[in-house]
Amino acid sequence: MNLHVLLVEDDYDLAASLVEYLELENITCDHAANGLHGLELTQQNQYDVLLLDVMMPKMDGLSLCDTLRKDGVDTPVLMLTARDTLDDKIAGFSVGTDDYLVKPFALKELLIRVRALAKRRSSQSRKYKVANLELDTEAVIARRDGKTLVLTPTEWKLLLELTRHSPQVVTREQLMRAVWGDDTPESNTLKVHMHKLRQKVDKPFKTALITTLPRHGFVLRNDDEKNS
Repeated sequence: MNLHVLLVEDDYDLAASLVEYLELENITCDHAANGLHGLELTQQNQYDVLLLDVMMPKMDGLSLCDTLRKDGVDTPVLMLTARDTLDDKIAGFSVGTDDYLVKPFALKELLIRVRALAKRRSSQSRKYKVANLELDTEAVIARRDGKTLVLTPTEWKLLLELTRHSPQVVTREQLMRAVWGDDTPESNTLKVHMHKLRQKVDKPFKTALITTLPRHGFVLRNDDEKNS
């Protein structure tokens, strides 16, 4: 898989070295020298991983990460920083960072972390959108076609898990673990809650987003994806 990453770093010498190394490893690497330019590039391109320096002009890495997460961007973020205290790391994780790499670091370690992060989407996004369904995880609000859906806490957890993984299939076991953890409910409990969720997410609207795949699980995706 040919990866495409964005490096936002104001140290031009370091940036040049990182770009050259990553491209030798068949990873395409765009570069921005400040946070605002980095934000523009994320709006213009799709990236597998974002590499953000913490201290940068115009917009620092923490502010950039926070802005992206509030906009619903779920691209994994690897924060590059010379700061290695626990408070610094807590600040990074609080705005949606997925991983930290403290300068100076070995290029091989950077490569390993980039490839690991590229295999998944970040769970730090604050907003999710599938077709005309939108979830705001900060406000804990779900809307479809602009209308607020009144969900129970259990229904919210089920819908969030389906939306996070969309358009992939989510197994019954995954859903039950996301909602009830190790306290597995009776076998019919999930079926009952999914039925109620469908009544709120799908029934009032022209098209259904939630589909049951017998012996596999459930999937939330738009009608075009179902027929593709």
